Amino acid sequence: MQLDVVNGNNEKVGAVELGDELFGGRVNAELIWESVVRANAAMRRGTHATKNRALVSGSGKKPWRQKGTGRARVGEIRNPLWRKGGTVFGPQPRSYEYRLPKKVEQGALRSALAQKVKDGALVVVDELATETIKTKAAAEMLARLGVSGKAILLDVVPDQKLAKSVRNIADVAFIASSRVTARDIIGASRIVVTRGALEKLQAALS
Repeated sequence: MQLDVVNGNNEKVGAVELGDELFGGRVNAELIWESVVRANAAMRRGTHATKNRALVSGSGKKPWRQKGTGRARVGEIRNPLWRKGGTVFGPQPRSYEYRLPKKVEQGALRSALAQKVKDGALVVVDELATETIKTKAAAEMLARLGVSGKAILLDVVPDQKLAKSVRNIADVAFIASSRVTARDIIGASRIVVTRGALEKLQAALS
């Protein structure tokens, strides 16, 4: 399988070979789902908190004596059975992040890229760089490449000038190829990748 390599003006300047064993097989949607769920869980803030009986404001004095009043025994007004008392086993700040096996993450990324190749949503360019930091110039380049909506730009080492130029463009992200995830790929309508980054990805996923 071959894909055309274009320049910033969307002119063909070469071709790149894609391995059929990587991008021509079945797309494993289950692996993509697992990777996306893990990525979403890692992004949760987890700042929720409730007060237990030790944190609720109020006196620790025993409201009445233990026996002889006819009422239920109680030790303090902050106990969980009372209104405005503490919460038992309530949510506390924590991280929802967890890890998946490396092969699962690799398989998910491989399947996500294969799906984009089948959809014709992968654009291979010779380089992603600009001489000036200008959002308008970056937007015009993306328009020439047929990029609209949510897009991901991939390079081995993102060009800092271009990264600053596209950061004000809604739904466009510039990511290093070594840090891209299946969630990034599957959530974008267009993927623009340099030849070098694509070769690095193929080597890492093979």
